[in-house]
Amino acid sequence: LRLVAILKAILEGEKAAVLKRDRHLPLSFHRRQEELKFSLGLQRLQHHVRQIQALRDGPAASLPLNVRDPQPKTEAKPPESELPTLILEAMKELEAAKQQVLKRIQIWKRQQQLAGNGALFEENLAPLQKRCESLVEVYFQLHQQVMAASTELGAELLPRLQERFNEVLSSLVKR
Repeated sequence: LRLVAILKAILEGEKAAVLKRDRHLPLSFHRRQEELKFSLGLQRLQHHVRQIQALRDGPAASLPLNVRDPQPKTEAKPPESELPTLILEAMKELEAAKQQVLKRIQIWKRQQQLAGNGALFEENLAPLQKRCESLVEVYFQLHQQVMAASTELGAELLPRLQERFNEVLSSLVKR
């Protein structure tokens, strides 16, 4: 992790130097940077979903093996209290990824408008469709995990999560 932090600092320094010299970077650089940022956010979201599933499966799988030992039961409590926190973090990641997709859709719409005035316009919707499909796929995986863990979440958190899920899906469909 330290090596990654050092490389990141070096690359950011190089980017700042290039920006000072050229004052702007080509559009393809910004588009590629945006794609990488979205991919990273999506990978973090998928990692959260896998963590939630492992957290849900972990204590249940270890309980039958050690029924007589009281120690696993006390160890099972912290992960259960950790589950809502992990789900809320995943929800934030989902909403951030949704915002990135909606921003890209808005940019595409604006470019389409400018094309009417003669500006260059790339009509390929495949990357945008791929983004939406991958986000919706992870959305349904997360939704499935939350519904499976509904008994552990409590009566107050579940309705709020349901409302946030509905808002994410409806904003993606409407826009």
